[in-house]
Amino acid sequence: MVKIGIPRALLYYTYYPAWKKFFETLGVQVVLSGTTSKTTLDAGIRAAVDETCLPVKVFLGHLIDLKEKGVDYIFCPRVISVEPKRYLCPKFLGLPNMALHLVKGLPPLLDMEVNLHKKADDLPRQLYRLARRFTMNPFKIRKSIAAAWKEEQAYAGRLRQGYTPYDLLENPAAARAQNRNMKIAVLGHTYNINDPFLSMNLFERLRSQGAEVITSEMLTEEEVLQGVSRLEKDIFWTFGKEILGTANYLLEKREVDGVIILVSFGCGPDSLIVDLIERSYKRAGTIPLLKITLDEHTGDAGVLTRLEAFMDLVQWRDVKCR
Repeated sequence: MVKIGIPRALLYYTYYPAWKKFFETLGVQVVLSGTTSKTTLDAGIRAAVDETCLPVKVFLGHLIDLKEKGVDYIFCPRVISVEPKRYLCPKFLGLPNMALHLVKGLPPLLDMEVNLHKKADDLPRQLYRLARRFTMNPFKIRKSIAAAWKEEQAYAGRLRQGYTPYDLLENPAAARAQNRNMKIAVLGHTYNINDPFLSMNLFERLRSQGAEVITSEMLTEEEVLQGVSRLEKDIFWTFGKEILGTANYLLEKREVDGVIILVSFGCGPDSLIVDLIERSYKRAGTIPLLKITLDEHTGDAGVLTRLEAFMDLVQWRDVKCR
């Protein structure tokens, strides 16, 4: 059976259930890279150029892991846009090229293009073209596309019930938090906040202190758009829209006790988005905000000290306001 490797990084946290269902319905075996570790990161750092952002360095480490697993192909799509009039970060556009040039000896890449800005109905055609590499049966191909779409909808529905991608993909036994002492929103690119190694297991640390974790995936598209509607100009980055829209919506509704933002050092779009969020929260003065910047040198001790101080502030404000 053909083995297709999928890196446990970047868009894995957004689309993996649909990808897995698509390939398995075609009769292809899916092989995941291991969980992120220091070994993964160090391998990616050695392969990357200095200017590469942390998430891509981690992605390269996962490519190396899959290469060592001996898969036949690696799924590495060129994702330009996933919705009309907005784009993902440029790194996704050039990801297959970076992979081939920085990691030598990779198996063939499945680098289908996803560009819904160009044509909203282009994705099924691209998936059909990709599926023909494994079967010429049109009924089987259509079935795999339909199954993937259904799986994606089910996954999105579970996220809106209060689960994080980490819960559903890495910790399936997780139970939805009920009657926690406080609500803490954790915002940032999904591949940063849901990777326990990069986020220093932030979700579990918060939950151990009695907090319910809120992420962008738990909001509806209408709520996110409501959050960005106050802006004079639209945001052209999909992830930026989600982060800023969630932050503004939660500030307006005051449904959380605190907000934590995880940012990769050197991320251009985030430098603008996070600055807008910090200004809004500072002006309002109603919800504490903590920004944590991540890179390969980030250590647990300093971050945990700041997190403990932040949680003390949230609890103090909660007691004072009662």
